[in-house]
Amino acid sequence: MPKPHLAHSIFCQPEPFIIAEVAQAHDGSLGMAHAFIDAAAETGVDAVKFQTHIASEESSLHEPWRVPFGYEDDSRYAYWERMEFTDNQWEGLKQHADDRGLVFLSSPFSIKAVYLLERLEVPFWKVASGEVGNSLLIEHILRTGKPIILSSGMSSLEELDRTTKDITQRKVALAIMQCTTSYPCPPDKIGLNLIQLFAERYHCPVGLSDHSATIYPCIAAAALGAQFFEAHLTLDKRMFGPDTQASLSVEAMKQMVDGIRAVHQMITHPLDKDQWAATTLPMRKIFNQSLVAACDIPAGTPVQFEQLTCRKPLRGIPAGEFEQFLGKSIAQPIEKG
Repeated sequence: MPKPHLAHSIFCQPEPFIIAEVAQAHDGSLGMAHAFIDAAAETGVDAVKFQTHIASEESSLHEPWRVPFGYEDDSRYAYWERMEFTDNQWEGLKQHADDRGLVFLSSPFSIKAVYLLERLEVPFWKVASGEVGNSLLIEHILRTGKPIILSSGMSSLEELDRTTKDITQRKVALAIMQCTTSYPCPPDKIGLNLIQLFAERYHCPVGLSDHSATIYPCIAAAALGAQFFEAHLTLDKRMFGPDTQASLSVEAMKQMVDGIRAVHQMITHPLDKDQWAATTLPMRKIFNQSLVAACDIPAGTPVQFEQLTCRKPLRGIPAGEFEQFLGKSIAQPIEKG
């Protein structure tokens, strides 16, 4: 059974929600797509996300290649056709994700894809960077009433303002993910500063959709209060595909997930320093040191700084109280140590 993540509770809860992005890493193979679901489940993510492409509904034969790769396809249109699955195949992928306890998501790239995914009862929508300004597509999404996550990779603030206004006016739950459309994305272009800016500007949950192929940006985003996280997944860095070099291995994805959840625990459980210090009193008697004579000190001798040292455990006078004994005469002789 899938995890009990209802769409609106996901958007309202403070817990991190982590998405493994498959996109087209399956390269049109249904079996490979199912293998990615199993791999994603191993990493501990909350959701596995695909992209739903229907070539005849989203593209034309004039669409140029955006990434210089391809052994099988003569055109980008042909590539999108090869990435398609039938409705029944999508249903099988959704069921597989449910069985593995994962939320099933897919970004629609056409109106027909919205209808297909709505039939599959996706809990909320992830709008890809290039579709944020597509108000016609977003209108169809809005009419479902389901929450929306916007990826901001290709949008200016003005464009985001316009789209978020349309969404919030319809009383639809919203989250925004900082995203830099660069594959792989270098550290100086991640834009962690925008996480706080989005939170303050749009008053909604925020997140990071990362393409750096490293675990660090999402973990850093968690420390800044991000709630949603997305990173591309690959089964092997030698796999074919346009996103492989911007993806995490299964092992790295698991490390990232563990890191995000650990940071979340750190920032949501503030420590009372005095209260914690009180719990260490038994340990302090072992680790703190007592005031000790560094040499033999005859009776009647004023105590000098050089005559004092310290040793564990704390059995007598704490070493930190040495100043009150300086210059005072010793009534009885004290042996070294």
